[in-house]
Amino acid sequence: MSSATVPLLDDTVPFGDEEDLNPNGTPKRLSHPYVTFFHVFFRGAALATYLFWTLFNDSFIKCFLLVVFWLSADFYLVKNLSGRLLVGMRWWNYVDDDGRSHWVFESKKGEAGYESRVNPHEARIFWTALVVCPAVWGLFFVVALFGFKFKWMLLVMIALSLNGANLYGYIKCNFGANANLKATTTDFVRSQVLKNAVNLMSQPSTSSAPRGNTTVA
Repeated sequence: MSSATVPLLDDTVPFGDEEDLNPNGTPKRLSHPYVTFFHVFFRGAALATYLFWTLFNDSFIKCFLLVVFWLSADFYLVKNLSGRLLVGMRWWNYVDDDGRSHWVFESKKGEAGYESRVNPHEARIFWTALVVCPAVWGLFFVVALFGFKFKWMLLVMIALSLNGANLYGYIKCNFGANANLKATTTDFVRSQVLKNAVNLMSQPSTSSAPRGNTTVA
């Protein structure tokens, strides 16, 4: 499994296509208000449902399903929409023809004009929700663990997994983006060439050469 950082794909809506000015010509406080709202809403709804459900209903199954629904909606939104639109980042995974899994971390950070095209208010809301919510779920995990509430601990672990995956992915996009791009690609190519050479020398001379691996450009 390897990772690489590449520019945003061609199917991504480029920066500058959205209108960031009000009709009177003043800059908008939020360039993507609906995306920003749901970025906070889904996460808050999952936390609120977990925290206050027992005040209105004692069914754990209903609470479990509703919280997982909020978490799933949040995971999809953050991974595919809010990260790309609010901070210009996206992470994803693909499997090549040889069955190897590759993690790709995309970022606009470092490109000319990047800072001017990212709304600072939206970026602040994005990162605050991204960091605070896993921390709160971590607190819930400790409470459930020491309270011997194992069925609730299972739900918290699901929340930590989904929230933590997005947190890790965007931290990787933000801090491991530009500085490691050349080194990551070079190391990947070098390791694949060495591996193919060893496999070729270890095979009988009558066998065919192994098929080359797909690399991340």
